[in-house]
Amino acid sequence: MRKYISFPKIEGKTSRQAHADLPAGTYERELGREGFFGPATHMYHRHPPTGWTTWAGPLRPRAFDLAKLTEGSDSSPWTAPAILGNAALQMGYWHLSESMPELARNADGDQLLFVHAGAGDLYCDYGHLAIEAGDYLVLPRGTMWRIDCAQPMTMLTVEATGSSFRLPDRGLVGAHAIFDPAMLDIPAIDDAFRDQQAGGQPGVREWRVDIKRRGVISTVTYPFNPLDAVGWTGDLAPVRLNVRDIRPLMSHRFHLPPSAHTTFVADRFVVCTFTPRPFETDPGAIKVPFFHNNDDYDEVIFYHAGDFFSRDNIHPGMMSFHPCGFTHGPHPKALQSMLTPKKPGTDEYAVMIDARDALDIEPAASAVELPGYAGSWKTTP
Repeated sequence: MRKYISFPKIEGKTSRQAHADLPAGTYERELGREGFFGPATHMYHRHPPTGWTTWAGPLRPRAFDLAKLTEGSDSSPWTAPAILGNAALQMGYWHLSESMPELARNADGDQLLFVHAGAGDLYCDYGHLAIEAGDYLVLPRGTMWRIDCAQPMTMLTVEATGSSFRLPDRGLVGAHAIFDPAMLDIPAIDDAFRDQQAGGQPGVREWRVDIKRRGVISTVTYPFNPLDAVGWTGDLAPVRLNVRDIRPLMSHRFHLPPSAHTTFVADRFVVCTFTPRPFETDPGAIKVPFFHNNDDYDEVIFYHAGDFFSRDNIHPGMMSFHPCGFTHGPHPKALQSMLTPKKPGTDEYAVMIDARDALDIEPAASAVELPGYAGSWKTTP
């Protein structure tokens, strides 16, 4: 379909350029559809749109201190605490303090692991990969795998239930922007992989594979190590990408929406990555996330490392959850730096998940919720 020239209707006092040159004494709010890709309107208000005094009811901004869930250890991803989920997406928080005694296989969808802390070795059908903090690991549906820990590991797990993880369409900037697909590492049939074939599990002759299908675990037992491949050829395999290898899109005159930082897409949700970048330098451009109504998506951010410039009192290992249906944006302290930041660039690594369907909060997340989070935007007694 041809896209003809179109332009918005304008009423009252506005800026002609979104996210820049705001009328004096105003605060911008974007009302958008389809996760920043659909039709949108920009409102200009006299007061910050998050200047509420009270909240009542279940719909509210929430934050969870997932770091408090690492006191125990789960030897299998299928027993790790579930955090948030819906029919298309399941999130968990997995603390693995020692090597997995069994293999795992997900028959419900592709599995994404984000390594928040620690290091180890992944062994799977396709070979061996060393993994460390900051790694994304995409495991195609049906892959058999296990992890040997070099250090205790903490991981955010994301299941694309009934679907697969794919790379986003990068449009005008081309396929090599943000990260070149050549940066994706694949498992190798190397000496470490061959050694684990021969060595087996000390004192154990049988190998077990725990398969998850429709949320129920079935176990298959082998009298040999089933990770016994000698080679493979094809274009389906696990891939690894570290956040250090992501080169974020930047605009020195315009604050880009979070969708510009999309890393993976699946059916009904996307995964984005925030990495350090310079702040916008144009004096009229806002330098913090703009107030917005993302009225088709629930927004989740997992804070991995650094100084989270748009949020107060957030530390690594925490997760914020902003369901659709209300306006959200920067905390008051961050808003003070809307036009004049205190340093030249951001210093944060975070994983954002935007879900097209409402997410349910699991008991483990409720147990570590910060009850006063919705009130953290208040600027009046």
